[in-house]
Amino acid sequence: MIFLFDKELILENAYVLLRPVTKADVDNLLPVAILDKDLLQFSPAPIYTKELLENYIDKAIENRQNNNRYAFIVFDKTQNAYAGSTSFLNISNADDRLEIGGTWYGKAFQRTGLNRNCKYLLLTYAFDDLNAERVEFKTDERNITSRKAIEKVGGKSEGILRHHTLMYDGFRRNTVYYSILKHEWSSLKNDFFDKSLKL
Repeated sequence: MIFLFDKELILENAYVLLRPVTKADVDNLLPVAILDKDLLQFSPAPIYTKELLENYIDKAIENRQNNNRYAFIVFDKTQNAYAGSTSFLNISNADDRLEIGGTWYGKAFQRTGLNRNCKYLLLTYAFDDLNAERVEFKTDERNITSRKAIEKVGGKSEGILRHHTLMYDGFRRNTVYYSILKHEWSSLKNDFFDKSLKL
C-alpha cells in the first residue's frame, strides 16, 4: 500500500464531497462546531469555540505534514452545506492498513445517509485504490451512536482497550476497536452499499 500525504485527494459522489481540510475551513465549519457544545463529547479534542476549532484544524494540517493523518472537510451536496470532518489516520503503508476516524457531523446532518456515503467513498479508496488489507475504526465505549454507525457499515468488533485515551476533561475512556478486512469488502460493497447508497 502506498498512501501519499502530498496528494490532493478529492472523493465525491452525487451526495457528498470530501476534500483536504485547510485553514480557511475554520469559517466553513464554525457554524456547525459552535451549535452544539457536546458535539465532540466523546472526542479527545473539543471544537465548540472558534479558538478550539482553529486548534483542531491546525493540528489536522500539522498531522498531514508529518504523515500521521489526512483530514477531510465534508460537504453535503443535498443540503449545500459543510457538514463536518473525517480522516484517514494511523496509516501504515508497510502493513497495508489505515484507520477511518476523527469523524463528526453537525446534528442536522446525522441520520441522513451522509455518513454512509462518506464511509463508502473512504472504504472504496482504501480497498480499491490503495489495496489496503485492513481498515480500522475506534470509538469511545460510551458512544453508542458511533458504535452503531460503525457496525452498520460492516465494522467487526475486535475488543475493548481499557483506559486507552485521556479525554480533555481528565476522564480515561475505554476504546472499542473495529475492523473491515479486504476479503470482506466486496460482499459489503455489493450487499450493503450498492443497495442503500442513497439519502
